[in-house]
Amino acid sequence: MFSNIRWRIAIPYVILILAAMGGLTLYLSRLARDTQLADLEANLLIGARAVAESAVPLLANPEGDALDALAREWSALLEARVTIIAPDGTVLGESHEDRSQMDNHLTRPEVQQALAGGQGSSIRYSETVNYDMMYVAVPVTTAGGERLGVVRVALPLDQIEENVSRLRQTIFTATLLTAMLAAMIAIAIAERTARPVRRLTELARRMAAGDLDARLYRAGRDEVGELARAFNHMADQLRDQVQDLVTERGRLAAVLENMADGVIITDDVGRVRLINPAAARLLSVGPADSAGRSFAEVARHHHLIELWQQGCSQGQERVATVELDRQGTFIQMIVTPLTSAGVQTCLVILQDLTRIRRLETVRRDFISNISHELRTPLASLKAVVETLRDSALDDPPAARRFLDRADQEVDALTQMVQELLELSRIESGKVPLRLSPTAVASVVAPPVERLQTQAERNSLRLVAELPAGLPLVLVDADRVQQVVANLVHNAIKFTPDGGEIRVTAEWQPGQPEVVVQVRDTGVGIPAGELERIFERFYKSDRARSGGGTGLGLAIARHLVQAHGGRIWAKSREGKGSTFYFSLPVADGTGQGDS
Repeated sequence: MFSNIRWRIAIPYVILILAAMGGLTLYLSRLARDTQLADLEANLLIGARAVAESAVPLLANPEGDALDALAREWSALLEARVTIIAPDGTVLGESHEDRSQMDNHLTRPEVQQALAGGQGSSIRYSETVNYDMMYVAVPVTTAGGERLGVVRVALPLDQIEENVSRLRQTIFTATLLTAMLAAMIAIAIAERTARPVRRLTELARRMAAGDLDARLYRAGRDEVGELARAFNHMADQLRDQVQDLVTERGRLAAVLENMADGVIITDDVGRVRLINPAAARLLSVGPADSAGRSFAEVARHHHLIELWQQGCSQGQERVATVELDRQGTFIQMIVTPLTSAGVQTCLVILQDLTRIRRLETVRRDFISNISHELRTPLASLKAVVETLRDSALDDPPAARRFLDRADQEVDALTQMVQELLELSRIESGKVPLRLSPTAVASVVAPPVERLQTQAERNSLRLVAELPAGLPLVLVDADRVQQVVANLVHNAIKFTPDGGEIRVTAEWQPGQPEVVVQVRDTGVGIPAGELERIFERFYKSDRARSGGGTGLGLAIARHLVQAHGGRIWAKSREGKGSTFYFSLPVADGTGQGDS
């Protein structure tokens, strides 16, 4: 109960009222009793003096029961007990009891006081009548000052006690009513004070739960009202700050979500507190499963772990390039220690350098290949020129033979330059495609027929087998024929005498593409080189290349991709190779081959 502010205000107030009213009740009841006793004593003194005046003649000459009769007469008048006592304490007259049975009254306090000071009074329990009484005594004296005795008048106090009790009960009832009224007022005041506090508490709970628009709109002009207005202002400021934080957090999350670089933040004990999708992808872990785990569990690579430990422990930025796996995945790791509010954390940035490394490898291979391809014809041309300069000009048949050789080398250089220019135009998108629905046979048969003579010269069997029911494809026929020619020419070049080259196509009903296959029984391609055979100038085996620029497969790849298709190869060394490429089906064109 006392944890509630309403009762903490009301109960002390009610207790204070009850204590004050209780004290007032005691004070008033005591004051009323004392006042009534004083009035009673004064009245009894007046009556006692009147009795004393009338008793002077009888005490001067006491005769028989005259004093008893006097006592009973005044008792009836005063409605009180009257006792006449001799100076030696003997009871000479009594209005209520048998005086012969009464004790000597000389030792009574009121009698002693009357004899000593002219009047006396006392309140005590009467053994004779068995209840409290007030006794008042006055001396009986003659005109000459002789003391003849003492007159004592007494009244029971039960009526006074009853009056005082009635007054006390009245005051107590008034006290209860006042306390109840005070309690109601105190509770009302406490409730009015506590209500806005409870509302503020409820608003604070709602804000803690996320309702930042909760406000207390009705507020008074007192301190609680000032508190409510201050709370509303605080809520406005908090809402604005939270909205700013949410906006900034959203921007940061969007940046981290879409960054190409991986970002990891670890705390002072090495646990991962933040990891973005790029980092999870590079490390092949799940973002949700990585949070809260140690960096060593997430990284799982000793070079990464060592670099992170060095950067965090030394408090210095560390940068290194690490190869993650045998597939050639390279990353650059940057470890930057951070200190925020005295807490040491580490920022780890992972940059994927795989593509850059591959491009660097391609660039080196390109330079190496183009240098090699240019070196042979240029060296041959130089030899021809030197021979002609030295002596061949004087021998016309020899000179003609050397000039024919020079012409062949120039043609080879010209072809290389033309293929390079064409590949450059294709890669830059400067070769527009004239797309039209075309039968698959129209793009396969012509290049196969053109290369039939070369295949026969190499003792190879070249056939094209196209199944019935192939749909039309949406292609640039000339460009696709160039792709087929490059693949077939490549197969002829790498297939030994007596081998076979077969060109086929397949299509599954409902599929959006037709797949063309060029299969040979040649020497095959090593598994480690399959991914690079479509690069410019790349040759899987220079010893078996027998010439060529090494640009045919690169041109074929770009032409197929320009059509929205795919090109790939499967091969086993010594068993032959199969090249595949897909062509998009022309919608609603019906069947193209029968």
